[in-house]
Amino acid sequence: MSTSPRRRQIETIAAALVAVAVGIVGLSTGEEKALGPKHVALQRVAHLKKPIYLTQPPGPGSQLYVVQKTGRVRIINNDRLQARPFLDIRRSVKTSGKGDEQGMLSIAFPPDYRATGFFYVAYTDRRDALRVVEFRRSETDPLVADPSTARLVLRIPQPTTKHHGGLLLFGPDGHLYIGSGDGGPSGDPNNVAQNKRLLLGKILRIDPRPAERPTFRRAKKGGAKPAPYTVPKDNPFVRARGRDEIWAYGLRNPWRFSFDPPTRTIAIGDVGGDHYEEIDYLSVERARGGNFGWSAFEGNVREKGGLPRAKTIPPVLAYPHGPGCAITGGFVVRDPRLARIKGREVEGRYIYGDYCSGKLFAFRLRRDGKAGRRRSFRFRLPYLASFGEDNAHRIYLLTDKGPLKSGKPTPGSVFRLVPQRKGGND
Repeated sequence: MSTSPRRRQIETIAAALVAVAVGIVGLSTGEEKALGPKHVALQRVAHLKKPIYLTQPPGPGSQLYVVQKTGRVRIINNDRLQARPFLDIRRSVKTSGKGDEQGMLSIAFPPDYRATGFFYVAYTDRRDALRVVEFRRSETDPLVADPSTARLVLRIPQPTTKHHGGLLLFGPDGHLYIGSGDGGPSGDPNNVAQNKRLLLGKILRIDPRPAERPTFRRAKKGGAKPAPYTVPKDNPFVRARGRDEIWAYGLRNPWRFSFDPPTRTIAIGDVGGDHYEEIDYLSVERARGGNFGWSAFEGNVREKGGLPRAKTIPPVLAYPHGPGCAITGGFVVRDPRLARIKGREVEGRYIYGDYCSGKLFAFRLRRDGKAGRRRSFRFRLPYLASFGEDNAHRIYLLTDKGPLKSGKPTPGSVFRLVPQRKGGND
């Protein structure tokens, strides 16, 4: 996510609003009407330094895994942050750099994690490249990872310290999807997002397992080195012009995207350049092989010539900067606890926010493929870095820092969306 000096001024002003986030809050349609019998509230779950992503492994269990940008993964167990990290690779992770967009960026657990113990993290290495690395949990303690099992799956060199993307997500098909930004500089002058020979400015799709998996510690000496990953045969550019790993292209910085299995859709929050932020929300089948237009288009506005709009997929929603500056994509809300909120229904709507303004919105995708009326939340969360979802479909919101105190930012927080009635919790 890009944060220019002008944006940082906006962030500083907006940070003062974060104090209202822990109160009881409701969803507003713009009118000052009385709240319904049930409304949406925020519950703080954890307070920690630089939380950047949250997820939960498939299967039973209460543990939530929170990625800290500094290079650690922490566990929240029964709403209590555990002191011992699940994984600590701070020595391998670079967090400094212009734009404050580097660090550990996400973690993903495959469908067979409970049986195999393998998982994947994305981070910026010491040479500014985006790495996808496989680890395995400890053989003796399931709540601790074994750093010695690290295996490099994919490394994408970056031209600058900005727009790296870095989201890892196992899709409903069981394959690993990787969000890769255009890497900068601003405006994508080298048109890398449109270049299908490069992995920048794309969503990639792979099977992170090698063709022949090495043993738990290392491959046998003298044996043939296995390929680091496998490309699914049904990827759109297999046997066509373009890198086989590419699933979609023409993106600037798909910082956060999510699947909605009930509707077979994908929603991509693509962080914009100097003027617009956008959401691409469409069927998975239509997104496969799709060109989302960057850098010929930013939002719905043409930035460069040479690419007809008819050959691209336009966003379902775009908004200009001021005070917003960087979209944080979310999820279609499937939490049944957030249903039946009279006059302010949020279940079934896609929720997203903006890093600088802290504003949150939700909308339903219409049958014509366009965004329905946006509903805004009354509370704001400046420095909203990510959303998360657990196995019960509860929605989490992560701020990577808090308001300034004595001139310095305070630690970030993990919040959960909960229903609440007047006079007490549900």
